[in-house]
Amino acid sequence: MSHCKVPALIEAQVEMGSVNELEHKSLFRREEDVSTQAKAASLMEQGSLSPSFHEHATKSPKNSVVKSIKIVILSNKLNLLLPFGPLAILVHYMVDSKGWVFLLSLIGITPLAERLGYATEQLAFYTGPTVGGLLNATFGNVTELIISIFALKNGMIRVVQQTLLGSILSNMLLVLGCAFFCGGLVFHQKDQVFDKGIAVVNSGLLLMAVMGILFPAVLYYTHSEVHTGSSELALSRFSSCIMLIAYAAYLFFQLKSQSSSYSRLEEEANQNEEASGEDEDPEISKWEAIIWLSILTAWVSLLSGYLVDAIEGASVSWNIPIAFISVILLPIVGNAAEHAGAIMFAMKDKLDLSLGVAIGSSIQISMFVVPFCVVIGWMMGEQMDLNFQLFETAMLFITVIVVAFFLQEGTSNYFKGLMLILCYLIVAASFFVHEDPHQGLFV
Repeated sequence: MSHCKVPALIEAQVEMGSVNELEHKSLFRREEDVSTQAKAASLMEQGSLSPSFHEHATKSPKNSVVKSIKIVILSNKLNLLLPFGPLAILVHYMVDSKGWVFLLSLIGITPLAERLGYATEQLAFYTGPTVGGLLNATFGNVTELIISIFALKNGMIRVVQQTLLGSILSNMLLVLGCAFFCGGLVFHQKDQVFDKGIAVVNSGLLLMAVMGILFPAVLYYTHSEVHTGSSELALSRFSSCIMLIAYAAYLFFQLKSQSSSYSRLEEEANQNEEASGEDEDPEISKWEAIIWLSILTAWVSLLSGYLVDAIEGASVSWNIPIAFISVILLPIVGNAAEHAGAIMFAMKDKLDLSLGVAIGSSIQISMFVVPFCVVIGWMMGEQMDLNFQLFETAMLFITVIVVAFFLQEGTSNYFKGLMLILCYLIVAASFFVHEDPHQGLFV
């Protein structure tokens, strides 16, 4: 009996010792975790650390050059279209066919726009949700901005106006409509919900942008200018400066004053990802993402030059209005990244992120890219203004009103998405039969 009790006693002591040791270790671990969390919290308060620090800061991958190329270039099937870019340049120098150069350039830019979105998302892992959202909107619109600058350089003011207008219409109707439609089909048993307050603020900003674009057109068509030919341009430049100030205030509001609400949306998205067991770690490092963004932006810039040069020739050879090419075809390519991202988020029931992509991109184009192009044109000596002509301005005004009505309830379903897509088809058909009264590209 005693022999049996002694080993049992020893076993119990060993177990107690191991338990005490484990408790001792766990206490130290807790203290370390608490101190790490405290440091992270203080850094977050100072604005030097993103809320996703614990998830991503220690998981930065170290890829070789070959592996990085494989991840960014060879991992996506859409990149099969990349050779069309160099082919467009070859056709430009070997064959006198503007239509083919335009088509090949357009196809070649499509995967580049999508890869720009991918590289931006990878960079967003290291910047946090709010700055990441801003980066997504900025580099999502870099294609349109580059095309617009090249067109401005060539004096093609109407192409710039129509391309930017088309990008706003495409984001608000086609991108958001497809997101609502696909998300509604996946979650057909319920209405998807998004933050009504943020949607109302975004609708207000879009209406402000419409106001800035509407008044120069009204001034022109009512023939009520104090100085004919110059008052409209002066008003456009003044309004552009005001819109840039408003956009800067919006960024400050988003990044500082209301950062908690945007962080909350990202936290909810992260919880959904954890619940679904998805791996959302970055695939490339921060510097890899920055280098790829630089390379892709440079390649988009190169192709955009050939694309812009071929627009007029493509319109003649295909017998398609330049307005249709500028408003419909170019923005669909430029919005490839937003289109894919918004649909993906909606199908994961992250509708706030879908709205952030689609509406946020529209806000950035209307409140930043459009007035920025006016200022750039001012510096170049080009008379770029906010008079988008009556037909285009009316189209933008009605679109913003329709989208604002769809967003006011804070819910979405596949029917709302289908209605937005059908509205976009009406817009596309309207521009296909629309003859621009200002046919001259070089205004």
